[in-house]
Amino acid sequence: MAAALVCALGAPAAPGTAYAAPGEPEPKADGSGGTASGAGRLEKVRSDVDRLYRQAESATDAYNLAREKQTRQEKSIVRIARAVVKAQEEMTGLRERAGALARAQYRRGGMPPEARLLLGDNPSGFLDGFTLARKGEKAARGLMNRLERTQTALDRYADSASQEWERLDRSRARKAAARAEITEKLARARRLESRLEGKERDRLRRLQEERDRASQNKWLKTGILRDVGGRSSSVGRRAIDFATAQIGKAYVWGAVGPDGYDCSGLTQRAWASAGRSIPRTSQEQWRLLPKVDTARMRPGDLVIYFKDASHVGMYVGDGAIVHAPRPGRQITLAGAGSMPILGVVRPDGS
Repeated sequence: MAAALVCALGAPAAPGTAYAAPGEPEPKADGSGGTASGAGRLEKVRSDVDRLYRQAESATDAYNLAREKQTRQEKSIVRIARAVVKAQEEMTGLRERAGALARAQYRRGGMPPEARLLLGDNPSGFLDGFTLARKGEKAARGLMNRLERTQTALDRYADSASQEWERLDRSRARKAAARAEITEKLARARRLESRLEGKERDRLRRLQEERDRASQNKWLKTGILRDVGGRSSSVGRRAIDFATAQIGKAYVWGAVGPDGYDCSGLTQRAWASAGRSIPRTSQEQWRLLPKVDTARMRPGDLVIYFKDASHVGMYVGDGAIVHAPRPGRQITLAGAGSMPILGVVRPDGS
């Protein structure tokens, strides 16, 4: 981890080592000079591969969000179904009582209780009978009102269930579309990489590392670390401990552990291990969590990258993050400034 941190912070190259600037000819593996067209081709591949992986990561966010919504909607439908069963059972009981009331009234000739009392041959019991009749009438009205309310509730449940099913269908469609896009982007990126010879793939990886290191050094030269300070909160420290313990595990799109993670799956699980529930996707983490100025970030904060908030890493201090980079890579430490920073959020909000 210490060696990885040194690399992540953009340590200067050893004396005598020179890195080719982007677009300049790179030496061939056999020591002979490369051509500008060869270096340009490799840079084009690097750019295309990076773009495809970023698009796949953005689609992964859409997939994760749709899957999360689908889970909530399925639970909502189950709750509605249970409420319907309960309401139907109540409706059955109410109808049985209403039927008994109607049968009793039929047996008495359908005459209203007040009329039977007035025509009765026992005027002395009129007041007692009248009170009982009023109670019976009130009970009957109450029964009818409950029947009406229960039927209204059933109708409402039916509408809610219909709406939830429509939302569920849309979530499933979005998830399927996102999955198809992810699969297509990853396949294209792998095809591009597979066309390179082994030595070219090594050069491609070095080229990306040099780009990341250059971006990190540029970020550090702004003097950002002179302003960035502060210590992590106790829950933030627990989140960091969890995230760094995952170093070396594979990036797996859509995964939240324990064997692999995507970028936001790692940050969500890390903060969950510290007792804080945060949104599933990097875009939702950016949208919903409290934002802090980059100059005020502290270990445990989440650094959100790119204009579409499609990537996230956890700041661990000294200008470094721990993150799940992309498919084919492992969870690692990297420079916090090695990618374009959109902003910083603080899950514990303190």
